[in-house]
Amino acid sequence: MLSTTLSLYRNAYSGLSPSTWWLSFIMLINRSGTMVLPFMTIYLISPEVGYSIGDAGIVMGLFGLGAIAGGYLGGRLTDRIGFFRVQMFALIGGGILFMLLGQMHSFTGICVLSFLLSMVNESFRPANSTAIAFYSNPENRTRSFSLNRLAINLGWAVGSAAGGLIAAYDYELLFWVDGFTNISAAILMWFLLPPSKTNSDKKEHVAAPDPSHSAYKDKVFLWFIVLTILFAACFFQVFNNLTAYFKNVLHFSEQYIGLLNALNGLIITFIEMVLIFKLEGKRSKLYYISIGVLLCGLAYLMLNVFNMNATLAIGMIVLVTFGEILAMPFMNSFWIVRTASHNRGQYAGLYTIAWSIAQTLGPFFGSQVAEHAGWTVLWWGVGGLCVVTSVGFWMMNSRSSESGVQSRE
Repeated sequence: MLSTTLSLYRNAYSGLSPSTWWLSFIMLINRSGTMVLPFMTIYLISPEVGYSIGDAGIVMGLFGLGAIAGGYLGGRLTDRIGFFRVQMFALIGGGILFMLLGQMHSFTGICVLSFLLSMVNESFRPANSTAIAFYSNPENRTRSFSLNRLAINLGWAVGSAAGGLIAAYDYELLFWVDGFTNISAAILMWFLLPPSKTNSDKKEHVAAPDPSHSAYKDKVFLWFIVLTILFAACFFQVFNNLTAYFKNVLHFSEQYIGLLNALNGLIITFIEMVLIFKLEGKRSKLYYISIGVLLCGLAYLMLNVFNMNATLAIGMIVLVTFGEILAMPFMNSFWIVRTASHNRGQYAGLYTIAWSIAQTLGPFFGSQVAEHAGWTVLWWGVGGLCVVTSVGFWMMNSRSSESGVQSRE
């Protein structure tokens, strides 16, 4: 039994390029400092800072607007100057801006720096997605994205657990740690994946640019983007309004909230790669996406259906995590096969923008609903929207096999 399990894990992680592993290691270092975002809403509404949940929603909405601008900017720059330069700019610039944001106390200053920080930070995502695609092969691309997500979530687990302890001591310290890990990741990228790697690791076939092959003219991809926005708007509640609900309604401590966030990352760390290895190729990507989105919806509905306590909160986090595991890796591999070498940044940028729009709309409208209509209405709405979105992905899947997706390379 033990040997079978070890063999399964070994097979799940085999066949990935060294550069894919280095890229994931760099991501692990960066995300181990992810402490500001999950505690930003609690920080803003704390007695020391003194803003309302509605004000916090505005700030989180500006994070989203900056992310939209960053997704577009990052996608455009990636196709023009390459993914290495864009990632370096985003890591160093984001690190500096994190440190500056922690020094801001006026609402205007917090809003301005939140927008700028998010714009610079999110320009990293299209470049990083393009790098993952470059360093991987079609047969292991979903697992390459999963390995990157594993690094993100393992870092998230470390950062959330440590962030809960640091927040209980001094919220301002969170900003310094987040900034330091950003810059550390940039230094590691410079030494472990220098620009020469881009040219020497792999010779990729570059097709002649086809102006008609545009992300903005790909109707299947655009419908996919709409559904992604709806799902992501619901999913982003986990990082802000849900933590505020845990703190202010269920009265969990910052340490316990940090441990709940860490549980999410640990489940992904130990289960996602093996699960993806077992599932990939068995059914369509859209099938798994639909099931994952549905599980997230059921997790949110738990908040109203059950009399929530510390133990049931663990079950809720477990359910939303398995939904995330099923949905997100296959979402990445769904859009990547529609790209070509000359426009991958464009597709990656639009996909990043979809998540950024959700980051704008989700926290903002969620906080307004919570403030004016109550938490119960919010969780019925978010859970129901996930269910509707799951049906949308299911309809995409039923109308065509993989929506007619073929690699354009």
